[in-house]
Amino acid sequence: MKIAAPTIAVILDTRRIKADNTYPLKLRLTYQRDRKYYSIGIDLTPALWADVEDKTKTRRELREIRNRINDFEGRAAQVMKGMESFSFLAFEEMYFRSEKADSREIALRNDLAYTFEKIIQQMQEEGRVGTAISYGNALASLTAYRKNSKITDVTPDYLKGYEKKMILAGRSATTVGMYLRALRAVINQAILDGVLTQKDYPFGKNRYVIPSGVNIKKSLTLAEVERIYHYSAIPGSQEEKAKDLWLFSYLCNGVNIKDVCLLKWKNIDGDKIKFIRAKTARTTKSKLRPIIAVLTDTTNEIITRWCNQDRSPEAYVFPFIPQSATPQRELELIHYLIKLVNKYMKRIAEKLKIDKDVTTYFARHSFATVLKRSGAPIEFISESLGHTDLRTTENYLDSFEDDVKREYAKALLNFSKNSVK
Repeated sequence: MKIAAPTIAVILDTRRIKADNTYPLKLRLTYQRDRKYYSIGIDLTPALWADVEDKTKTRRELREIRNRINDFEGRAAQVMKGMESFSFLAFEEMYFRSEKADSREIALRNDLAYTFEKIIQQMQEEGRVGTAISYGNALASLTAYRKNSKITDVTPDYLKGYEKKMILAGRSATTVGMYLRALRAVINQAILDGVLTQKDYPFGKNRYVIPSGVNIKKSLTLAEVERIYHYSAIPGSQEEKAKDLWLFSYLCNGVNIKDVCLLKWKNIDGDKIKFIRAKTARTTKSKLRPIIAVLTDTTNEIITRWCNQDRSPEAYVFPFIPQSATPQRELELIHYLIKLVNKYMKRIAEKLKIDKDVTTYFARHSFATVLKRSGAPIEFISESLGHTDLRTTENYLDSFEDDVKREYAKALLNFSKNSVK
């Protein structure tokens, strides 16, 4: 016969204040007028406890505390459910055995490498191989900085120390920023998992700000693009393929090579190409912004020259990636094609006396800067690039050409004859 269950409640134990002016939360069991209290490892001020009890208040910190309280109460109820007769001693034995198993899980969830690897595995399963590799590199770098780190070890001082060590080792601010953005995503996941509270979040104003790399703008002038356009490559050669793909990217809103490879015939509608950038495909649907590029005679000629003969809607426009390719193989083929384009574009630039290390990046940046210099509104450029923030577009826009700067410099002393002496 089942016994009448003792009552369970988590309460703020105000009998003894701690040095930081907080009191411990305790699991209280009441049975036949006897009471026992068990610490659950959460300390709060009376004001914060009042907010926790006020269900009309729903900020994230309060929700996290309530969830943890529910976990403790739920585990206690589960233990009592399996007891034929209740005694505090029997309850404690079963409860703390359960808690010990939970504590092992908590220890794993607090392990930085474990959480990183869990996220990396999920990315691999989703086919996000490139991002998974980037996160793996971040984990290796952080492990080299400090082995066996816990998520709760990641404080502003930890992050400052990591940045300092990386810079002293000659790593760029761009690399440091990339690795720390991966770490920030892991920390955000830890908060969702209840391992960390929002008040312990180490990033942001007055905490730690991730460094931004210097944006080295990589664009060509319209005159330089014209020279590339008129350059004669041997028909059917790898050089012609590289030139065509670079121009296709430039003329189609600066589309990157990965998106060129993933274009399908269904993305072509009359004289337009409409597609979602692979980089933003996982963005919330309400924020997704499709790229719409107008096809010209030149881009149509490039498609005709290099296209896939299978023109079914789901077939790729270009035959650079087999439909059956795994995510890993897809990444390898895209990287190979980028290297090929960069290799031959550098040769073409050298032949044309263009003193720039022309790569695929130049196509996207040049598209934006040439439009800007032609007087196109930044809003139009931003939409064409698929940006959701004008500030992102600003980073793509190159400075004025040197000859324009020289003209402005001359104007500074271009005094009129009628100026006051």
